[in-house]
Amino acid sequence: MNQSPIADLKFEAALAELEGIVRSMENGQLELDAAIAAYSRGRMLMQHCAAQLDAADEQIRILENGELRAVDRSTLENS
Repeated sequence: MNQSPIADLKFEAALAELEGIVRSMENGQLELDAAIAAYSRGRMLMQHCAAQLDAADEQIRILENGELRAVDRSTLENS
């Protein structure tokens, strides 16, 4: 299992590691102690991915009349 610091992982790498953890847990390939450690790391990876998605969401811009502007969430939610 990759033990890179989670904060240093890009979204894709964190997601790939999380998927690997899920596969190994689903296949019953881990002993109890390893499964607990994998679960803990998986939760941290999931939180890291969610935070990165939230940050990306905040950076989304809409091109309107030649100007970039921040997305108005209320407009998107009401459409």
